[in-house]
Amino acid sequence: MDALGPLLAAGRIKLYCPESNISQTFSGEGPLSERMERHRQYEHFILDTLVPFIRKDCRQPDARMVATGCSMGALFSSLFALKFPEVFEGALCMSGRYRGSQYVQGGYSDEVYFNDPLAFVPNLEGAALERVRRNTHLTLVVGRGPFEGSCLPETIELGGWLQRKGIPSHLGVWGKDSRHEYTWWRRQAAHYLPQVA
Repeated sequence: MDALGPLLAAGRIKLYCPESNISQTFSGEGPLSERMERHRQYEHFILDTLVPFIRKDCRQPDARMVATGCSMGALFSSLFALKFPEVFEGALCMSGRYRGSQYVQGGYSDEVYFNDPLAFVPNLEGAALERVRRNTHLTLVVGRGPFEGSCLPETIELGGWLQRKGIPSHLGVWGKDSRHEYTWWRRQAAHYLPQVA
């Protein structure tokens, strides 16, 4: 909140912070079909409950939003922008892992595929690609420092696919001092959110 204080005070942004259900879906236990159903329920909660609440709260019935997240939240933010671009005009994704299938144990399915940006983005084409190109913008940010590990190559790979597909995007690769931790995510959010807010 402190990092975004100037934007909040100026009325440029409002923050709504829903919890994820990651422990019941991607990294959870149990049958794959049940875990993917829980993920669909989470998407429905965001789209059918939270989004209408935000629009009512902001008194803007057609307000479009920017999804923002770090680490696993970056994966979720990218998915909302790519799958629902008419609702989420952008995403700020910090230190993300974008191979969603790597988290899912117990098999593979269409639901897993469509929650794995590095699987489905390379295959986007036609009307599905056009709706993403026309409606959203993704900002992918990652550091080269400690604990960024697989985040760095996966972020660069997704950034490359977005560019090749003509999806509006920005790839920001920070230096070796930029770590996989909140100190850096606060700096990155304060740097990039003014550009998308």
